[in-house]
Amino acid sequence: MKHSRRLVLGVIGIATASALALGGCSSSPQPSGGSKGLTPVTLQLQWVAQAQFAGYYAAVAQGYYKDEGLDVKIKEAGADTVPITSVTKGEADYAISWVPKVLGSIEQGVNVTDVAQIFERSGTTQISFKDKKITRPADLKGKKVGSWGYGNEWELFAGMQDAGINTSSGISLVQQAFDMKGFLAGDIDAAQAMTYNEYAQVLETVNPTTGKLYTVDDLNVINWNDDGSAMLQDAIWADAGKLADDTSYQSQTVKFIKASIKGWIYVRDNPQKSADIVTAAGSTLGTSHQLWMTNEVNKLIWPSSDGGIGTIDTKSWATTVKIAMGTKNDTGSTIITATPPKTAYSNTFVKKALAELKTEGIDTTGSSFTPLTVTLKEGGK
Repeated sequence: MKHSRRLVLGVIGIATASALALGGCSSSPQPSGGSKGLTPVTLQLQWVAQAQFAGYYAAVAQGYYKDEGLDVKIKEAGADTVPITSVTKGEADYAISWVPKVLGSIEQGVNVTDVAQIFERSGTTQISFKDKKITRPADLKGKKVGSWGYGNEWELFAGMQDAGINTSSGISLVQQAFDMKGFLAGDIDAAQAMTYNEYAQVLETVNPTTGKLYTVDDLNVINWNDDGSAMLQDAIWADAGKLADDTSYQSQTVKFIKASIKGWIYVRDNPQKSADIVTAAGSTLGTSHQLWMTNEVNKLIWPSSDGGIGTIDTKSWATTVKIAMGTKNDTGSTIITATPPKTAYSNTFVKKALAELKTEGIDTTGSSFTPLTVTLKEGGK
């Protein structure tokens, strides 16, 4: 158990894998903080500039944070950055991180709160070529199954265990590198892939048999949202202690969430412009890949629940906690051993932000959202 919790704290998340696979850098130009008359605020990302975080960059570029009296500086993560500890150490006011990763930190005494659940759906999948005939978790039995590990494996292990697979002996677990080379080489039958990154990497690759790019028809995809083991991912985390007794921080949190949501609404309605904003912020991803990522991230948010973007769904939270407590990975460890405290999440601040947006006539659910059809180019160019 101790080993598992160390892993949860010690990784940045699949955003790290995504950026490493595509040559991301550890820093990029950011807006400066402390403009006259504005409250300086620092947001810690879980990796470098890319469309996974497009809403926050859009909020800066469109002046939404300044409209709320905030001068927001976005800090990218490095290879050794643990986003949530940036908040607890006072190095950042807010951080973006996956829920299961932070649950492990909370069990170790980190006092933070999920104040806005931006991604409602999981972006994690397990992909395979059609000839492997893997269409459901049960089909992974006896196969070479790729896993990044380092705290990113829980949905996969939960899905396999729910399908009755003994994950200690019923599969051949392959330590998957933070790219798709092993999969493309045939060393992995079913590989982990984020919808907004690694899946696209395969579709940006030339099929040596045809001389053309691979297509979606070449692949089977196990989507954990469909199979019941999806866990909550990107959320905005705040300092729980300050939320409890610092009225100015409470007010600032509502403002920050409100402006961030407006940023994500801008991304929803302006995907190409948003992709361009992230590129201007220093992202090294190719043009078609950046737009693909923007579009796929939009799908994880929109359409949002009846409560509106950022609302923490109690059922999704309960599922995430259940998997975190009951699923064992290849080391025999679970993420947490006990139910998280009530302070682990709160809808109080996001509901206030959403109420203000609704009075301004802003659509916070995106019920009519229609994704783009993005044409990827070789290498994501």
